[in-house]
Amino acid sequence: MADVLDINDSVDLDVEDEGEQGVLKLKDKVLRRKGRGFGAGESREHEKIRGYESVDNGDTGDETGPQKSVEGWILFVTSVHEEASEEDLNEKFSEFGTIKNIALNLDRRTGFLKGYALVEYGTFEEANAAREALDRSDFLGQTIGVDWCFVKGSKKSKKKSRRH
Repeated sequence: MADVLDINDSVDLDVEDEGEQGVLKLKDKVLRRKGRGFGAGESREHEKIRGYESVDNGDTGDETGPQKSVEGWILFVTSVHEEASEEDLNEKFSEFGTIKNIALNLDRRTGFLKGYALVEYGTFEEANAAREALDRSDFLGQTIGVDWCFVKGSKKSKKKSRRH
């Protein structure tokens, strides 16, 4: 990808008349930008306004634990019966709070569930109550596993491993 050189106030510079001093002034005015989308008449105001949604990490400590997604707290449900429906899961998990979203992935070939589901709650308390109560419980004749979908891991050490 090519670099884009943006020269501020290039109209005011006359490099040929000033010699080496003019070149140094020109170098001071150059701003290198990489990537696409830098048009000739484009202002840089968009860079100041750009506001991305982000997740508040909360504590920056080394402890491991559940991680909130952008939307809410998501549980990963495993060993879901292949003929379970969204209504079945909604009925089972709504006892613990308001469910924001349920995601069931189907196998394209068979049309049945792949065996897992994602259940999203708005608050940590609701999700944690569901996780604690429903992990290793019976659901449609099978024992399901319920755990956090996103987890903060321990920080990696800076030691480099040797390769042989």
